[in-house]
Parts: sequence; structure tokens; C-alpha cells
Amino acid sequence: MQQIHLHAEPGDYAPLVLLPGDPNRATLVAARFDGGLTAARLVNSNRGMLGYTGTIDGRPVSVQTTGMGGPSIAIIVEELLRLGARQLIRIGTTGALQSHIRLGDLVIATAATPTDGTTQSFMGGKPYAPAADFALTHALVHAADKLTVPYHVGPIATLDIFSHYHPDPNYVRPWRDAGALAVEMEASVLFYLATARGVQGACLGVVVDIDSGEESQEHTYLSPNDLNAAVERMIDVALAAEIE
Repeated sequence: MQQIHLHAEPGDYAPLVLLPGDPNRATLVAARFDGGLTAARLVNSNRGMLGYTGTIDGRPVSVQTTGMGGPSIAIIVEELLRLGARQLIRIGTTGALQSHIRLGDLVIATAATPTDGTTQSFMGGKPYAPAADFALTHALVHAADKLTVPYHVGPIATLDIFSHYHPDPNYVRPWRDAGALAVEMEASVLFYLATARGVQGACLGVVVDIDSGEESQEHTYLSPNDLNAAVERMIDVALAAEIE
């Protein structure tokens, strides 16, 4: 049955779905499928949320745009699950909080502090710590090792506000001081829904910004060319993961 937002039918998506926020990155992933973009099947274009299905070395795989923030990814994940998705990997961008992390590195999240309103709404305000699926995360770590892509593994925090635009310059300090590697806006919702629905969820993030809190640190943001190269490496890792 066609969903409200994803105009697709059961069977249109593979069990494994990569989840970029940006539709341009969804097309970039689909161009990697066997036979390239012309061989990929466009399974959703409603609301500009591009979704494609194809194969990698004969293995079925899909990619679906989620948009930005918890409410948007919640809708997409709920509908993907109704359409048969069972392994969901977010591939996006993140802002690092620790000084040992470098621009362009990957962060592989083990858990996400749920400061976002969407996860808190699901839980009715009760404490909960959404975590990534171990097997899926393990596969991503091994793929990054195999491809020698720099990465860091650990907890992150999911926020509702793009931290650059928050009026408090110390907004992210509590999570930095607690050892969180990075902040972003979707992982907690993905981890919550995947765990609650009995499927696998994981998260890869390219570091595009670093806010380590050090006085000597100059504010930096990954350049467009370097970002494109880092995103390509992230896609390499996601597609190289040996997922059962």
C-alpha cells in the first residue's frame, strides 16, 4: 500500500536503506549502484524526498532522502518500515566536539543523547538512551578500517537546533564535557524507532565543523570541495560494510 509521504509500494525498497538528509546525496549514492544512475529505479520523488533502489555487486540496496531534523526522519523511517525496510543507516553531516577529531573524519555513533523533541515525544518525557545496533555499527567500523578512512566511534547528541544558530555560544558544552563526540539532528530518532520496531539502525556522520571549546581554536567549516570528497568516503564505507 502506498504511504502518505513515500509514494511507493512494498517491495520497492530493499531491506537495507541508506538515509541521507540531502536529496542530492541520494542521487550521488544511486549513481554508485550497479549500472549507475540510469540503472537505478526511482521509487519516490514526492515532496522532493528522492528514493532509489538498485544493487551493489548484486546485493539489493536503497537510498532514501530524510530531510533535516527529528520530525522529518521520523516520518520517513515509519513509512520505510511499513514498506519492508529492516536495516537503516543514516549518512549525514555532524559537528565534532572534541579536539582530537579532524574535519572530514567520520563519526560512527554508538548512542545518541535524545535532546530532540521527537524522541522525547515518543517517550512522553521519560528517560531513555537510544543506541545504535551493534552488528550494523560493527560492520561500518570494519568497512572504515578496510578502506583506511579516518573514523571515531562513540556517543553523540541529537539536537533540535543547528548549533551555529543558537544564541548561547556554550550551548553544546554539556555534551562536550560529558564526552560526546559530536552533535547532529536525526540519530536519536532513528535509533529509537529502529529499536522499538525490532530492526537495525546505525549512523555515519562526516565532520563538517569542530567546536572543541578551546580558546585557541579558530572556527572552521569544511570547504565544499573537501566536503564532497568526505561524503564520497562516507558512501564508500556505507556501501562496503558487510551486512548480513
